[in-house]
Amino acid sequence: MDRMADRMDTAPLRARWRATTAAAGAAGDRDPGPYADRLLAAWAEPQRRYHTTAHLADVLARIDVLAAHAADPAAVELAAWFHDAVYRPDRSENEERSAALAERALPELGIDAARTAEVARLVRLTVTHDPAPGDTNGEALCDADLAVLAGAPDAYAAYVGAVRAEYGFVPEDAFRTGRAAVLRQLLGLPRLFRTPYGAAHWEAPARRNLAAELAELAEPATGPGTGPATDPATDPAARE
Repeated sequence: MDRMADRMDTAPLRARWRATTAAAGAAGDRDPGPYADRLLAAWAEPQRRYHTTAHLADVLARIDVLAAHAADPAAVELAAWFHDAVYRPDRSENEERSAALAERALPELGIDAARTAEVARLVRLTVTHDPAPGDTNGEALCDADLAVLAGAPDAYAAYVGAVRAEYGFVPEDAFRTGRAAVLRQLLGLPRLFRTPYGAAHWEAPARRNLAAELAELAEPATGPGTGPATDPATDPAARE
């Protein structure tokens, strides 16, 4: 599968990492470059098809749009860097391990304990994408992460295909069951997006995309479809 992440010029991301760590209070005598190297290597791991360097860049670009909403934009940006830094599609502890990575790395850069704790909290929040009312940092990060749902139809189709490719080890029937459960859960939420911008610009197209995908999943599968359906609460394919 051709992967955009393999062709990306990471120089802009490296420059952004350096600027973000400086804004977050990194010590001037600590070189952030090796940390960028390790994070970008993680984001480019071969098992990834959607959770790639391109996804990281997209989330950061959306954070730029939402930055004025956040109480601590630097913490939100750092959380974006770490939120899928550990990613194995067959594991359920990715967010916890990613948060723990932030808790180790950021103090080494001289970033203070309070901001480090906030970054880790935000990373863990991406398990549910359900920030509490008034959690403006969480709202900005979660909206930026979920904005892919509001893409144009061709971009949304590419996203769906990339997610399916990441879960290529899951039988078709099980994947469809788990994915449909996710879509119904999302469509049942009173609001997908919590920031004013997200509500105004992303809510309606995201719901159209989700409903269209759910209708497509209701049609008979054309693939091999071997294997039993699984519980969407535990099937990794059911995770966004």
